[in-house]
Amino acid sequence: MLGRGFIAGGAMVALAMSVVGAQAHDESKYPDWSGQWLRNYGGLPRYDPSKPLRKQEAPLKPEYQVRFEASMADQDAGGHGLDTAYTCLPQGMPRMMSGVSRMEFLISPGTTHILFDEIWLGARRIYTDGRPWPKIDDPTFVGYSIGKWLDTDGDGKFDTLEVETRDFKGPRVYDDSGLPLHRDNQSVIKERLSLDKANRNVLLNEITTYDHALTRPWTVTKHYQRIPGKVEFHEDLCSEDNRHVYIGKEGYFLSGDGYLMPTKKDQAPPDLRYFQQTKK
Repeated sequence: MLGRGFIAGGAMVALAMSVVGAQAHDESKYPDWSGQWLRNYGGLPRYDPSKPLRKQEAPLKPEYQVRFEASMADQDAGGHGLDTAYTCLPQGMPRMMSGVSRMEFLISPGTTHILFDEIWLGARRIYTDGRPWPKIDDPTFVGYSIGKWLDTDGDGKFDTLEVETRDFKGPRVYDDSGLPLHRDNQSVIKERLSLDKANRNVLLNEITTYDHALTRPWTVTKHYQRIPGKVEFHEDLCSEDNRHVYIGKEGYFLSGDGYLMPTKKDQAPPDLRYFQQTKK
């Protein structure tokens, strides 16, 4: 049987360890990013909020500039261009950080989670536990994120989160226009998030995209506004009432009476080779 002294000593060690653990999880060391956040500008979400949707002036290589212009031309004709969001595919990075949906930050020492109102965007997990980059066999639209908290003003509290995200799958675009990222999905995206010193209800995200479709890294600063009042999230499922139908390389629309409709002038119907043709 163990002696009382041994048991008491063990209890003291456990208590000491719990105190150390509590200190390691001290929430006062982290910034207050509680509540909900959304982009603070009007119009559709876009990578560079300071420029119009179709005039982002992305430093695209010629091949991808041609693809971008073709995407816009297809949209002008009634199609969707390179934008696959209408199929309910996850929008991925960096598009999902353009204030597409209300989002919430859940901060813990080892991981910062970002949750979105639109469930189909997927949750982000930013690992801040000092882990190395793993070998990823199954890339995702969201990518794999490793971050580091910084105390930039030396007051003993973290104020800035630096993040690097890699290991993507695609296709991915920057916004509704179909502004494309490279098809090799070798993007590296770096973020630097911090509260605006002039307004603690504004969160800044300096984001830089490194991508082989670009002639140089593309850096912009996004602004998210904290939504006042009680935090409430709603279930937003893209596929719940999605009337867009994607067949082969063509997109169609399902009418109110359940019939397939074209989205572009003179659009050919889908290939019906596996259906028995009715003779008139």
